[in-house]
Amino acid sequence: MEQIYDAAEYLFSKHGLYGVTLRDVAQRIGVHHSLLNYYFKDKKELFDAVVARRAPVTIERRNKALDEYEREAAGKPTVEGSLRAFLDTDLDLYIGADEGWKNYAALGAQISNTPEWGADLMDTHFDAIVLRLIGLLKRALPDCPEEDIFWGYHFVTGALMLTLGRTGRIDRLSGGLCESDDFAAVKARMATFMAGGFLAICEKRAIDRKESLG
Repeated sequence: MEQIYDAAEYLFSKHGLYGVTLRDVAQRIGVHHSLLNYYFKDKKELFDAVVARRAPVTIERRNKALDEYEREAAGKPTVEGSLRAFLDTDLDLYIGADEGWKNYAALGAQISNTPEWGADLMDTHFDAIVLRLIGLLKRALPDCPEEDIFWGYHFVTGALMLTLGRTGRIDRLSGGLCESDDFAAVKARMATFMAGGFLAICEKRAIDRKESLG
């Protein structure tokens, strides 16, 4: 079964749900397509199974990292510390990882940008861990309007998914100075950059509120 999942993960990450058939997956692993029809009623069921295979690993790692960070923060979390526990733990999976994990990352980027069915998959697997991060950010920014924290997370996940997609665009724009596969470089910068955005938005909103009252 793992061989089927690996082949499907590779193909879906390159061509998307609609660009792959069960026959394609069977051909990649050298079996008759009837074997896949026996296990999966259609390619969407296989796609969902591929996503579900690795999702618990990322969730468990993030929960452990957030547990550890909350103990260290002792009731005083920071924005950057919270984001590092959430983001760095995931990025560590892709630093020096085999191609399977990188394919899964690209698959996640596709899912997050497919409103027809991607949102349901993300909700099913990741809502609980995302809302845990949101709760931590609320404690780090107690005076920040709740909607700004959700918008901040929206921007964080957008940047993360673009990174996981490994489109190669930053390679071309930078003339090779930056590389899409350089997850270590992303890890060194992303949480700090995003924390600055959260703080700037919340500070500006606080100033706006004071001016409106004054």
